[in-house]
Amino acid sequence: MEDQDYIIGEIKATYFENQNNYYRVMAIKVDETNTMYSEDEIVITGNFVSIQEGTTYRFNGQLVDHPKYGVQFKCLSYETQKISSREGLERYLSSAQFPGIGKTLAKRIVDLFGQETIDIILNEPEKLKQVKGLSPKRRTLLHEILQEQQGNEQIFVKLAEMGFSNQLSAQIFGKYHNEAIEIIEENPYVLIEDIKGFGFKRADDIALRIGFPSDADQRLAGGIVYALDRICMQSGNTYVDKDALADLVADLLSRGHAKPISVDQVKVIIDEMEETGRLIISEDTKVAIPSLYFSEAGIAAKLKHMQSDRYQPDYPGIDLDQEVQDLEVELGIQYGHAQKAAIKEAIMTQVFVLTGGPGTGKTTVLNGIVRLYAKLNDLSLDIDDYDPGAFPINLAAPTGRAAKRMSEMIGLPAVTIHRLLGLTGEEDPSEDLEDEFRSLEADLLIVDEMSMVDTWLANRLLEAVPSFMQVIFVGDRDQLPSVGPGQVLSDIIRSQTVKTRELDEIFRQKDESTIVELAHQIKTGVVPKNLTINQRDRSFIAAPAAKIAPLIGKIAEKAVAKGYSKRDIQVLAPMYKGQAGIDAINQELQAQLNPNNDQSKREMVYFEQIFRLGDKVLQLQNKAEDNVFNGDIGEIVAIFYANETTDKTDEIVVAFDEVEVTYPRKDWQQITLAYCTSIHKAQGSEFPIVIIPLIKQFQRMLKRNLIYTAITRAKQSLILVGDPYAYQTAIQNISNDRDTQLYDFLLEANHLVTDGEEAKVNNEASKTKQNKPANPINEENSSNYQLSAQMIMTGQIDPLIGMDSLSPYDF
Repeated sequence: MEDQDYIIGEIKATYFENQNNYYRVMAIKVDETNTMYSEDEIVITGNFVSIQEGTTYRFNGQLVDHPKYGVQFKCLSYETQKISSREGLERYLSSAQFPGIGKTLAKRIVDLFGQETIDIILNEPEKLKQVKGLSPKRRTLLHEILQEQQGNEQIFVKLAEMGFSNQLSAQIFGKYHNEAIEIIEENPYVLIEDIKGFGFKRADDIALRIGFPSDADQRLAGGIVYALDRICMQSGNTYVDKDALADLVADLLSRGHAKPISVDQVKVIIDEMEETGRLIISEDTKVAIPSLYFSEAGIAAKLKHMQSDRYQPDYPGIDLDQEVQDLEVELGIQYGHAQKAAIKEAIMTQVFVLTGGPGTGKTTVLNGIVRLYAKLNDLSLDIDDYDPGAFPINLAAPTGRAAKRMSEMIGLPAVTIHRLLGLTGEEDPSEDLEDEFRSLEADLLIVDEMSMVDTWLANRLLEAVPSFMQVIFVGDRDQLPSVGPGQVLSDIIRSQTVKTRELDEIFRQKDESTIVELAHQIKTGVVPKNLTINQRDRSFIAAPAAKIAPLIGKIAEKAVAKGYSKRDIQVLAPMYKGQAGIDAINQELQAQLNPNNDQSKREMVYFEQIFRLGDKVLQLQNKAEDNVFNGDIGEIVAIFYANETTDKTDEIVVAFDEVEVTYPRKDWQQITLAYCTSIHKAQGSEFPIVIIPLIKQFQRMLKRNLIYTAITRAKQSLILVGDPYAYQTAIQNISNDRDTQLYDFLLEANHLVTDGEEAKVNNEASKTKQNKPANPINEENSSNYQLSAQMIMTGQIDPLIGMDSLSPYDF
């Protein structure tokens, strides 16, 4: 570390401290440095697990010139400097980190042991008995605290020697605590699974540096975990073919190494990982992450369980046809045939799926279902005294925007699924959530935009649903699937194991909505002849890539001049980079819609982005503690400079629909400009004006469900910009279905596997762990099987044999 820049000094004050990631901003009195810095004090930033004011440390890192705060020192590693002066030792021992010592006892200890004080406390604590007034409890506490601090600092020093940054060291320490070094030296590849965002290459570099051979079993297992997770997260698949996975991993592990890794070597480790439960293999070929496998199995089993006869609604003596007619009179509307059927089926079915494209009346049907359900169950829909924990109807959606839209349409409060379940969105899907688990208590649950719900979240939701609760899933399976793995809504509908009603009659034709007509044409793969011909509510402007951003800027400027707000206008693009990408369009629209030519507005520079007062911004990750979630759009309503804040850090305040959230500089990566967003981020929302740029350079993103999803976000006006060929390509290019197992599990759970499919779906008789017999066991063959959670989850064994109508969900 001698060639590294360093500063040795005492901590004078802590300006900011984040208990979650140990990030701190501190003032240091400089005693010594090998840098050109010549002032007496400096601000140091970094991640520090165990550090105290009044103590002297050596900070290794680099000087940085902050655009607003001037010169600071960014710390990459640190260690305590041995305190040599009596005054320093007394100040150290009497600090807040040693409760109960105080100045008097500290002076007595130092008077007795002098410069050897620290060594004696650590190595010969029994000598502390000589200190008058120091009780046995305080002696023990003094020794344990100092020992813990020294141990923590040594862990950080060792992690720094391994090449970890201070920030990453803080994450690792937070996960493993005092066992960090031992765990990493035993198997550095566990970091891939345990530390969010930790890649294989970094683990590989560490492993090879500490002596792991290139064909070590741990290395092969680490490569398998990394590749499988990456494929599932990028493709949305819930499993990967074993041969394809082995080929990919063998290639990954062989790059840059003289000794290549063979496919057979990888397959051996895959099989061993299955035996230990780290992987699940189905049908000898489908390799899955356990959390995804069990989530899909859990969804299928729970849906089957809820549809047993004992839970089906019953309204004896009620004429539903008459009730629907009365509803029509009350609301002053006329339902279509499919809409009437949907209302009656939803009322009489424990689990129901309502699907359909834009303009088919899903909202009208939902309103009818809610009103009729309330009437039949004698429920009040008065929300003046609304209590989300006690209200008989729960409305939920995947995003905050979708929940708000749902609430506006139905007239009842709606929340995100995460908030409904008490989740933050940062949970590890592979870990149990027993402490955070929340069982829902309402009688009816309606989930909108179900196509956006991934496998993990769908399983968490159904785990919280008691079997007596009626559930209605609402969504459009032709839209983009979830960002996370799976295609839950599509698989449920395709399996025909849950009562489903698709609305296909368009009811907005009387409004002459050509946007709805266009969406339905695209849905069926038809390229409209009038695609490039301007209509009453949509238009097409051909433009090359270089001119798209300025053109969109002019369009938005004219819309604002006509009375539309920044929030009314939304540009949706497939990709971030390029002349017509999200980043370029955001810069153009910021300049057009929120200029700062006279420098009168407050603004802050954050990497390559400018945040300005009045900017429209997008939340990029869940922030459940503030009731703000990934995809929410807000506006910057205040900017405070560091010298104006208590924590001495720049802050941005963003107003969302229902809450204002303050972001210190360290959290600015959670937001980005939102004049233009990805189409995925806009799912679940609607906007008065939608502008969509498509060009041939977006080739790999040009898919039918992408353009369909984008177009269906427009409420009043749609403007298509770019290359007609790109639109034609997108409409004709069907996205491949994801590789999932939920469809098969649903068929198995409902005994719908055909003879031809049986070998495909249920070919695991030789595997004890994943054995899934075609029929539930009976008394004659029960001796051949052992009851397990796996067999219960996949519906092979009924755990309620002999319990008649009782169920665990009844308690």
